[in-house]
Amino acid sequence: MALRYVPMSADQAKRLRQGGKDAYGNPPERQISDGDGVPCRRCLRNVDAGDAYLIFALRPFTSLQPYAETGPVFMHADECTAFSDGVRPPILASSKDYLLRGYGSNERIIYGTGGVVAAEQLESRAEALLAMPEVASVHVRSAKNNCYQCRIERM
Repeated sequence: MALRYVPMSADQAKRLRQGGKDAYGNPPERQISDGDGVPCRRCLRNVDAGDAYLIFALRPFTSLQPYAETGPVFMHADECTAFSDGVRPPILASSKDYLLRGYGSNERIIYGTGGVVAAEQLESRAEALLAMPEVASVHVRSAKNNCYQCRIERM
């Protein structure tokens, strides 16, 4: 099965870069990267040392409902090219393991799909989850800090 890694939307990125409010109603915070562990959720690459980035609360769901988790993420402060390659994004090479969860088309967790997987098993677990007819997408989160990384869909 071909996988598609989906970054945060262009509309969200543009709005936040223009000073729009995050999921908690706060303006993004601007920082300068030290080059270590600052994964951009738009290009799905790390922010290089010396480059500006934004910290904000992201809710990667279109609806407000009990399963719409929110958390802190980073993004280049200046425009970057959205990730669109069909291979594993660079930010998913930074950890030994990830938390994957399957979500239905109603953006609610499909119980029994969540679990921590080793980085080398990420694709095979995402494929297995997406092979389930009730799973519309898979969210990838940091296993250590629970930070949202990206969404995976069927290509």
